[in-house]
Parts: sequence; C-alpha cells; structure tokens
Amino acid sequence: MEKLKFYDENGKEVEFLLDARFTLDDTDYVALYTDDEEPEIYILRVEIDEEGNEFLKGIDDKELEEAVEAYEQLSSDFVGD
Repeated sequence: MEKLKFYDENGKEVEFLLDARFTLDDTDYVALYTDDEEPEIYILRVEIDEEGNEFLKGIDDKELEEAVEAYEQLSSDFVGD
C-alpha cells in the first residue's frame, strides 16, 4: 500500500496510506487513512493545476456524502459483500 506524507498547519509531518483511488461523475478522488490503531479515513478530490501536476483538495459536505457512498460501494465490491 502506498504511503503519502503531508504537513499539517503546524508543519508536522503526517503519514497516510492510500486505500483507494476512484472516479465518480468524471471526478477523481482518493481515500486516505491514518496508520493509527483507530484509523480515520479522509476522502479528497484529485485536481490538476495549470502545469499538469496533481494535487488534493478538500470537498464540501454534499460532495463528501456522494464520494463516501461511492467509496463504500467500491470497498464492499472489493471484499465481496
């Protein structure tokens, strides 16, 4: 599983594991989780800047709800539920 490193607002390095990358209505998303005993899952939108570089962006509650549903469906399909 791919590990990604980000920096929080205090400059502290935070490591996440990439759980999934998926597309919903022509928009790409990633599901990341912390590598803690009680992991938290974060879903972010993948965007591309003017130079063609990918970056991650937070999403509003409505978009998050739709992305969570797609991620849960993807996860249940993967484990065979």
